[in-house]
Amino acid sequence: MIDEDRSALPVHGVPGERVLAEIRELRALDRPTHGGRLFAYVYDPGVAGLDALTAAAYAESAHVNGLDPTAFPSLLAMENALVGAAARLLGGGPGTSAPDAVGSVTSGGTESLILAVKAARDARPDVAAPRIVVPASAHAAFAKAAHYLRVELDPVPLDPATLRPAVADMAAAIRPETVLVACSAPSYAHGVVDPVEQVAEVAAAAGVRCHVDACFGGWTLPYLRRLGAPVPAFDFAVPGVTSISVDLHKYAYAPKGVSVLLHRDPALRAPQYFAYADWPGYTMINPVISSTRSGGPIAAAYATLRHLGDDGYLELTRRTRAAVEVLADAVRGVDGLRLVAEPESTVVCFAATDPGPDLFVLVDELAARGWHTQPQLTYAGLPRSVHLTVTAAVAPRAAEFAPDLAEAVAAARAAGSVALPPELLALVGSLSPDSLTGDLVAGLAAELGLSGGGRLPEGLATVNTLLDAAPPALRERLLVEFVSLLQRPTY
Repeated sequence: MIDEDRSALPVHGVPGERVLAEIRELRALDRPTHGGRLFAYVYDPGVAGLDALTAAAYAESAHVNGLDPTAFPSLLAMENALVGAAARLLGGGPGTSAPDAVGSVTSGGTESLILAVKAARDARPDVAAPRIVVPASAHAAFAKAAHYLRVELDPVPLDPATLRPAVADMAAAIRPETVLVACSAPSYAHGVVDPVEQVAEVAAAAGVRCHVDACFGGWTLPYLRRLGAPVPAFDFAVPGVTSISVDLHKYAYAPKGVSVLLHRDPALRAPQYFAYADWPGYTMINPVISSTRSGGPIAAAYATLRHLGDDGYLELTRRTRAAVEVLADAVRGVDGLRLVAEPESTVVCFAATDPGPDLFVLVDELAARGWHTQPQLTYAGLPRSVHLTVTAAVAPRAAEFAPDLAEAVAAARAAGSVALPPELLALVGSLSPDSLTGDLVAGLAAELGLSGGGRLPEGLATVNTLLDAAPPALRERLLVEFVSLLQRPTY
């Protein structure tokens, strides 16, 4: 029997207004995407009317299919315009050192990085076991690309003081089988720009492509430089840089999901394509992973860039930088906290001093006060930390953060650290990923307050503490199992 109140496929259709009301009711459970109090996952410029504009643009092209540009030249025109804008911003196009820069619009940064790795791998068919060299702080999408494409990942450790890889270590990691070297501009976790100029030089000397992952900061670093910030060279102005990725659904403030993957010239992009004619249907030719692509996100991104304009982005970056300074000062002003790195871009990242509050408890206390932050677990000698992705919409609310942070720290100190049972800590320390059983996972989930049906506990400090105690391989397996418990169909 179908439950008419819950089924996505009821026996009888439901009126449109009721469906929209149901969606609004479900959305009320989400973190707020607007208002400047969510420091991860979404990017809000705080520009009145932009949502209505992009929704209308999306609707205009939602049913247009990017699979065949000859059938839908509107998407081809908008995609070429987006790529041209990104290339000009990042040192490419006429009159630059990369006059022939080309690119593709993808669904997001992960797809852009997968395609950058694919292009590098397929350009070297002579290498039987290709490898890529990345800083340990490189986005996890590189690991995903390596996994999907059967490429070996060679992560290079970070200097704990600079949070960057040493150029000599990056150079030493390059082997004859290396097909790609990558840098971040900036790294997501800490917001610092890797030594792109020097790494690209050693990659070029070895005859290896160099990709700059500017998905996170590529749309703000050029504007920060114009505002006087000391932004190091990171784009096509660096001769050894062969490709760059930048997400338009981050600091270009377009709706999700739109990213751009740029190559210095068409020959470098050529291996990115997939073509297949050995079947009786149409010849498939794809520049990206997807075949069918909705025109909605592309049209919405085009509308966003056209509406905001270069001067609009400069102003939004100015507001964002001002908010970063206010938030960083708030952290500096609280006993028990310290900045992990001095802000270089749009990230504020902080850790606890010793003695200090339990950061995972602090994250829950901030959430109780309406500030939604992102906890980061310990890794290779780096402490647990709290990450804030700062957007222009934060600026009007930034001054409210300092008193709430001080109050949340006091509450976290009063609550004390999460104390897991010693036997549970011992179990986590002794487990291997392969030793997890369904019963064991269910028991752990119950102890942590996790259950099926999409329900989460009010606070996640206990969950984060358990994951923090586990080595990375076990963390991965535990999270897979926990998320699997949450992702269960409703019948």
